[in-house]
Amino acid sequence: MSKILAQVDTVKALRQRLARWRREKLKVALVPTMGALHEGHLTLVDHANTLADRTVVSIFINPAQFAAGEDLTKYPRDLEGDLKKLSARKANLAFVPTGEEMYPKDFATSVSVKGPATVALEDRYRPHFFTGVATVVAKLLIQAQADFAVFG
Repeated sequence: MSKILAQVDTVKALRQRLARWRREKLKVALVPTMGALHEGHLTLVDHANTLADRTVVSIFINPAQFAAGEDLTKYPRDLEGDLKKLSARKANLAFVPTGEEMYPKDFATSVSVKGPATVALEDRYRPHFFTGVATVVAKLLIQAQADFAVFG
């Protein structure tokens, strides 16, 4: 069972890796993150490793979750440190797409989250937040075609 961390940054490269694993009849788990990994994230990776033969961890700081007044550029970033942590925890693949890869120029689809539950939560202060999160999670689930997704 291979547990060597590789990194891809395009959906095409991700799909190629996944296709190879599918041909080998391997189960895949996805752990979506925004990076700046801490022990909580790494515990999710550990759990994913128990569920599947291969674990993919996405690291994508989603600009759709940040409003104009919020500073996307100040979100913590430590890709090298994150990759070392993932390697130590035996993740197989880091999917690290760019904003352009996730939201191409002609991208027009989003997932809208409405209802009373959102009003009492983040939506009151950041009305774009749930749509941004739901959209990127839907995209990652479709792109990774995982058998399992592990959230924290």
